Amino acid sequence: MAGFPPPIFTPQVDVKTKIGEKVDYSNLPCPLIYEELHREAYMSLKPELFEGFRFDYNKMVNEKFFVTHSVLMGPTEVPTQHSEVIKIPTASYDFGAIFVDPKLMLLGRVTTDGRLNARGKCDLTENFSIKGTAQLTNEEHMSQGQLTFDYKGSDYRTQLQVGNGSIYGANYIQHVTPHLSLGGEVFWIGQNRKSGVGYTARYETDKMCHQVASGQVSSNGLAVMNYVQKVTEKLSLATDFIYNYISKDVTASVGYDRMFKQSRLRGKIDSNGVVAAYLEEQLSAGLRLLLSAEVDHVKKDYKFGFGVNVS
Repeated sequence: MAGFPPPIFTPQVDVKTKIGEKVDYSNLPCPLIYEELHREAYMSLKPELFEGFRFDYNKMVNEKFFVTHSVLMGPTEVPTQHSEVIKIPTASYDFGAIFVDPKLMLLGRVTTDGRLNARGKCDLTENFSIKGTAQLTNEEHMSQGQLTFDYKGSDYRTQLQVGNGSIYGANYIQHVTPHLSLGGEVFWIGQNRKSGVGYTARYETDKMCHQVASGQVSSNGLAVMNYVQKVTEKLSLATDFIYNYISKDVTASVGYDRMFKQSRLRGKIDSNGVVAAYLEEQLSAGLRLLLSAEVDHVKKDYKFGFGVNVS
């Protein structure tokens, strides 16, 4: 959600295994949660692109409570029966609030179109937490809600998900070596009477020559593979491959994430002819400049954005 600070990820324990050294399988690290398996690749390949002008203002009321204001002025795409892209000018304002505590986090946002988005996480114990997401709207049958129960073991994580519309899901991921983790998931959508299973694998080397390779395949027809190479402390390269073996659609992307002294540049190019770039420039303390660009050469769709973030 625009205006909110990026999620804080807890670094994983780095375990080095020398050649010929016996692996202690009773002391393996704890893996990432299931939905964050591709996080390094998505940091480069999926930045928060926007079109038009965006202004974000974040204010700290006290050490635990923050409020955010976000204004976006730009075109909105209107769906048509032809390949031609039609855009109409729009403007929106969002108000958000964030409460952060060592064991409780609450985020909420209300928009001028009547939507209310909320997220929350509560750590009941050191290993067990509950997360919730909700979207309320005045459109019929469009409101959504979901609860996730997360348990973290010493070398595994498991989740149980329950949502409206009779949506149920469960996943489990386990470190089988110091660098390799394997997992799976099952889900059921009662409203559409659809069920499915999925499998995933993630391999991560030590931080000196950081490399991450992950893959995921699901019975709904989607297969995702990506690879990230940390070239230097300030440069990472990423690539991904997405294949739908039911519709036979294939998309491949390559991207980069470059850190400078006061700025960060991310970008990608994919096999559909789409080129994108996202720049964050720290002008001064509490003031950031945002530049966003996305060019679709095939559809002849060009999106450019300029933003300011004040904290």
